[in-house]
Amino acid sequence: MAGQDDRVPTPPPADVIEPHTWLNEIQTRAELDRRLADGSLVGLTVQGLRLDLGPVPDLSGIEVAGTLFVGCRFASRQVGADLVRRGANVVPPFSGLPYPTQPPHLYTPEELAAGFTEGGFEAMYDSRVYAHFRAHGGALPDVREALGQRLHDHGVDNALADATRAWLATHGPQSVVGVMGGHAVRRGSAPYRTAAVLGWELARAHRLVVTGGGPGVMEAANLGAYLSTRPAEDLTAAIDLLATAPDFTDHDRYTAAALRVRELFGRSVTPPENGAEPAVAYRADSTALATGDLDWANCGGLAVPTWLYGHEPANLFAGRIAKYFSNAIREDTILRLARGGIVFAPGRAGTVQEVFQAATKTYYGTDGASGAYVFLDREYWTTELPVESLLRPLLATSPFGDLSGAVHLTDDVHEAVRLLVRV
Repeated sequence: MAGQDDRVPTPPPADVIEPHTWLNEIQTRAELDRRLADGSLVGLTVQGLRLDLGPVPDLSGIEVAGTLFVGCRFASRQVGADLVRRGANVVPPFSGLPYPTQPPHLYTPEELAAGFTEGGFEAMYDSRVYAHFRAHGGALPDVREALGQRLHDHGVDNALADATRAWLATHGPQSVVGVMGGHAVRRGSAPYRTAAVLGWELARAHRLVVTGGGPGVMEAANLGAYLSTRPAEDLTAAIDLLATAPDFTDHDRYTAAALRVRELFGRSVTPPENGAEPAVAYRADSTALATGDLDWANCGGLAVPTWLYGHEPANLFAGRIAKYFSNAIREDTILRLARGGIVFAPGRAGTVQEVFQAATKTYYGTDGASGAYVFLDREYWTTELPVESLLRPLLATSPFGDLSGAVHLTDDVHEAVRLLVRV
């Protein structure tokens, strides 16, 4: 078997893994109105728009051969039927689903928490979607539900690309840092406070903090990023308040404490009025110009959770939330984005899985160059779960040379940040 990997074409061809900008997608009403003025939507895709709201667009005289309308709502069924007769393809929103089949933007904390004030945890949008997910087969849904979920997750993919495009154009892919670690870490504990300081310092160093969107270390990192423009004393005060509801299994108190912190510290970033994130203008040479709104990135960073773990309360401190049904897509997405390095705080099976899933991408250069792998708590990662002893020899044999130098162990959160921002 020696030398087998030398015969594997790694990494994949550049056109397979590079992000694409699709110029044929219409995701805002303003863009649709501009296209309608030209009299043609031929070959375009119209995504997730409310075309049943005033002013209702007149599509009767518009050329629509090959146009795809996906997840759009029309003023009547007759409108959709007429579009099909004239050569369009129409995939309407599925009826009876509590979630959109083509979300126009990433979720905000307010959207996931909607309903909590009136009816508690079970009445939240996030909880209602999870209840529906469980009632329709969970990870193995029926065909109709599976199609709805796949359309939803594609919409999240699309919205995530839109939301991160301006950030990447401004700061580059090495500015995105992932934070992994145990979901069961209690609020107010030393590991929680360490992860919060990590997120606070990374955001202040102009890094986009990306987590898996769960409780524990993930919530703490997003909390730090959420309060990154405030003094450290405010972060301490927020953690102390959250520590009055430390256990995520106490759903109502846990969520109420998070919403109380948001009420006290504010800085909510609402989605764009037209649905999609602001577009990024491109020069003729395809160099991106950062014209998009980046407030959300500096107000909690990004969380990428999944309804597979919907029994865990939503992390309500990220600026944007890319919530998926598919856990596999979600995990790959986090690691694909985190090209500026990953911090691994102590965790168990899920965290260890992420270590070696990330290592696979680094070893084969699947998504391009990787940043540092920083393991917080030297004793934990060398004695209790000695992943370093496996990871260094593996990365040393990468087809791209010895990459074992990317592995760092430290007990100092400030050193962890320095390792990640030194480039």
